[in-house]
Amino acid sequence: MWYLCVFYHRLLDYRRPEVQSLAELFGGPGAGAAVEWRMPDNHHEDSPFHLVLLPGDERLAAQIANRSLLVKGIYELWGHGATYDELEKAIRAYPDERKLPYLTPESSFKIVVDSFGKAVSFEEQNAIIKRFTYIPFEGRVNLKKPDHKFFVLETDDYGSQNGLPPVSQKTVFFGRLVGAADRHVVPTYELKSRKYIGPTAMDCEMAFLMANQGLARPGKLVYDPFVGTGSILVAAAHFGAMTMGADIDIRVVRDGRGPHCNIWSNFEQYKLPEPLCVLRADNNLPPWRPGLKEIFDAIICDPPYGVRAGGRKSGGRKLLKGIIPPYIVPDEKRENHIPSTAPYSLAECVHDLLLLAARMLVIGGRLVFFYPVLRDDDVADVAKFPEHPCFKLVSSCEQILSLRYSRVLLTMVKVGPYTAEVERIGEERHQEFRENHQKWMEEGNLHSAVFSPAEHDGKPKFDKDSKPKYRGKYV
Repeated sequence: MWYLCVFYHRLLDYRRPEVQSLAELFGGPGAGAAVEWRMPDNHHEDSPFHLVLLPGDERLAAQIANRSLLVKGIYELWGHGATYDELEKAIRAYPDERKLPYLTPESSFKIVVDSFGKAVSFEEQNAIIKRFTYIPFEGRVNLKKPDHKFFVLETDDYGSQNGLPPVSQKTVFFGRLVGAADRHVVPTYELKSRKYIGPTAMDCEMAFLMANQGLARPGKLVYDPFVGTGSILVAAAHFGAMTMGADIDIRVVRDGRGPHCNIWSNFEQYKLPEPLCVLRADNNLPPWRPGLKEIFDAIICDPPYGVRAGGRKSGGRKLLKGIIPPYIVPDEKRENHIPSTAPYSLAECVHDLLLLAARMLVIGGRLVFFYPVLRDDDVADVAKFPEHPCFKLVSSCEQILSLRYSRVLLTMVKVGPYTAEVERIGEERHQEFRENHQKWMEEGNLHSAVFSPAEHDGKPKFDKDSKPKYRGKYV
């Protein structure tokens, strides 16, 4: 069935991929690829109103809506039109066998008026609801706990210069609510109330979106090789997944800010199962024994790309340059020893991450990670994303962070086993990718491109007094 899917107007690139990932999660393998989309007539692609064809019954639609962070509601669409007269004709033409089961005397109902881009007063809402007397409701009204909720959804020409996508024509939708979002996780897990956070702690909404992209659920094992304060693992644990993490900084893993303010206290705060373990490990020199592979169901992480925090790897400059030979830490100093580290370029970090995922993910497992992209004149530089023969790219979702750069959430699925031949091809692709993107991916270049002064013809490129404009694509 085609449903009306209404999104929250935020993180626009993430909306459809999240629904498709949740369809895969609840509908089984292949369900995500079977999802189809189309836009209502005269609607911009960034409009919150989308029509979606799901490969299942209403239970699948309800499960997707209830778990999603960006779906406001999924509705069985009874009709829509440019005016309320056109809407009435559409509702009357909708098959009675679809309408009558929800209009019986035994069931209660409620009609809700909602809008996008404009406010509707209480008096206007009452006047709109009274227009629907032609629908033969036989049940009683229940405003608190109705059996069925019906929504009137309206969008109108709200003008320009307000940061919203353009509207070419007023549209009114009427439908029965199938499933609604449960966004209580956002205020519950927001960072400002969390015990242990750091400067690069992942925003809770984004962490939960990443967990949805990674298909986190009970019985699955999720690994974060750049765990930090554990924000991503907290989201995965909320959905019932088993978790593991690693970080190169022993102070983050072992000490935190004391015995009651560390990565473990975050899980205790939310009464979530603790990670199976948190390792002090280097992504450049992974600790796994040679024969160990295909144990993780998802690897979800935010690699360091040198804007807010730079990547580090084991060794130290003198050791890597051969100035000093390898050494063994004496037994009496091991307890408090902090290993020396060296800069870790983005190109090397991403290559090591793909290598780790190719070896350690199960077939069908997902690799979800952020990748930075430079922008020019508000348009993302369509840089070729990293590739590996073991993986298929499922989605790429851009989050604009500034006029200078954005980050793209890449979701990849492992489609083939890791072999010696695959490793060789992966190395060749890495070298090709590194040669094509060496300029800005190496140490310090991305940071310089992001933070250098922005001027255009000798004048600042950004005017603080300018009116907000729509930053999406015009069609």
